[in-house]
Amino acid sequence: MTKSDLIATVAESAGLTKKDTEKVVSGLLAAITNALVSGDKVQIVGFGTFEVRDRKEREGRNPSNGKPMIIPASRVPAFKAGKSLKDAVSK
Repeated sequence: MTKSDLIATVAESAGLTKKDTEKVVSGLLAAITNALVSGDKVQIVGFGTFEVRDRKEREGRNPSNGKPMIIPASRVPAFKAGKSLKDAVSK
């Protein structure tokens, strides 16, 4: 599902125009992004939690030549599904 598919589906189920729904979806994504950038978690009860996780520096291999290389530490966004979402998907 693409962003435009999501907008169309939400607009239909909420009875809103696609233009208004696009503003809502874009605002939601921007709010989640801004919260993660500032180091906050975003928890949507019944859906899941968005958070930033720290990855340690580690050794990997260069795929083009197979030589070992150091992959630097980084911060990555992560999502952990809530119980309701897990149950809905597993049925």
